[in-house]
Amino acid sequence: MHRSNDRILTTHTGSLPRPDELAAIIGRRETQGLNDTETTQLPGLVRQAVFDIVARQHNVGVDIASDGEMSKIGYSTYVKERLSGFDGEAAALSLADLDDYPGLAETALDGLVTGMPACTGPVKYIGHDELQTDLTNLNDALSDTNITGGVIPAASPGVISLFLDNQHYNTDDEYLYALADAMAEEYQAITRAGLTVQIDAPDLAMGRHAQYAHLDLEGFRNRIAVHVEALNHALRTVDPQQVRLHLCWGNYAGPHHHDVALAGIIDIVLQANVGALVFEAANPRHAHEWSVFETTTLPDDKIIIPGMIDTCTNYIEHPELVAQRIIRYANLVGKQRVIAGTDCGLSTFATFHPVAADIAWAKLETLTAGANLATRHLW
Repeated sequence: MHRSNDRILTTHTGSLPRPDELAAIIGRRETQGLNDTETTQLPGLVRQAVFDIVARQHNVGVDIASDGEMSKIGYSTYVKERLSGFDGEAAALSLADLDDYPGLAETALDGLVTGMPACTGPVKYIGHDELQTDLTNLNDALSDTNITGGVIPAASPGVISLFLDNQHYNTDDEYLYALADAMAEEYQAITRAGLTVQIDAPDLAMGRHAQYAHLDLEGFRNRIAVHVEALNHALRTVDPQQVRLHLCWGNYAGPHHHDVALAGIIDIVLQANVGALVFEAANPRHAHEWSVFETTTLPDDKIIIPGMIDTCTNYIEHPELVAQRIIRYANLVGKQRVIAGTDCGLSTFATFHPVAADIAWAKLETLTAGANLATRHLW
């Protein structure tokens, strides 16, 4: 896990706006399939986009960069192209906060395009070639910069089970562990390539008002404890210091009034065998939860990457606000144990843009500016 003894490092949660041409082709691949010309063009477009996106992250001062998920339709549902057994049709995802305010649903999820097949057969990892292409593209792009490190996001077993229904395995836990065994291959390959793997795990938070909305808090805690156990099973051969876990309540501009409190789940989340916790800390529903770390002891082997900018609004945060947020966390857990991040991805699905593309980059600029201000204060 990247740490610094002389400044606040910056990163983000992985996804970035795809170039228009690339986003359009990936969207068509999802909805109607590609013709021969587009199929031939796509790998080159993805590779060029990765090089461009890494260079742009370098230019705005991001220390730990990603490939922007340029090859993926979305942070969670991309796995349907890398796992066998998904030929059915999943039920539509229900979000309790949008169910309460149905008029918001269309605008909150406007532009989101992704297939959501159900699991109808044994799950096996078959995406080795696609994964290797992602790893090669990012490492090649990073070699052209002096960026501190690289990260590849990967879906958690739990978030896959949230989006892609089980219609094959006898129990939900059997399905969860089958996903863990399959995705372990992806996690291992990312870390073997010298990169950090970010486990995207909205199931541990958003799951409360989606997959497990019918449960009370204790019932939800019991379920996510199993999710963490399955994740640890998948990570059993991976160095925790090459893993960071992203906790998320859903990257959409909804009311979020059913979001589970961080205090209600933090003890379970911290049982994950990872070196860093990435979590939402800037948006109006969760910005107050810095206080959780007044009473929660962060394990010695973990650092935190709290979101310093909101990824669901086109407001560009002031650098002074970013610095204040960083300093608050640094005073609680130690300045060497805080990396400045973003609440969530800036384009979690290729065609879904809660934040305009040019604003997304302006937000990253203000993130690095705020980190510089915080560094001057803390050191």
